[in-house]
Amino acid sequence: MLDRLSKKIGFTNTELKVVLFLTFTFVAGFTYKNFFKEKPVQIDSESFDYSVQDSLFYNPPGENSVDSLKMNLLKEVDYKQEVLDFNNRSFKKSTKKTLPAENSINLNSAGLEDLMKLPGIGEKTAQSILDLRTKMGKFKKVDDLLKVKGIGDTKLNNIKKYIFIE
Repeated sequence: MLDRLSKKIGFTNTELKVVLFLTFTFVAGFTYKNFFKEKPVQIDSESFDYSVQDSLFYNPPGENSVDSLKMNLLKEVDYKQEVLDFNNRSFKKSTKKTLPAENSINLNSAGLEDLMKLPGIGEKTAQSILDLRTKMGKFKKVDDLLKVKGIGDTKLNNIKKYIFIE
């Protein structure tokens, strides 16, 4: 019987068995759910009194008076401001670097802070430049900066207009 049915539908024997099993399982589950299982009791959420749970949340331990509960429920809070109060960062300060004037930094005499004013140069890279300058003696050309770890062609092109060699 299964062979004839599978030929009519176009399924293999195994595929037909799987489909029949799933169909039987679905029908059995649907029948059990709708006819044999006890219906859950519906609770009207609007008629449920949450005041006991609210009092535990709003009142600290030891303060269970009704007056303090009412005061806490009536209190209006600016939640947006309270969330921002947890942020330590100052939004008023500008973290953007002020760029130096063109050709204003002598590569052979600049200090750490002067080099850090260059775009894309942080403390580590500036220290690496100083270390290379100490090792080499003095820079002979601007392209010597390519020997510094962290400075490639793009970064060098970005800072070339601010530096010079004397």
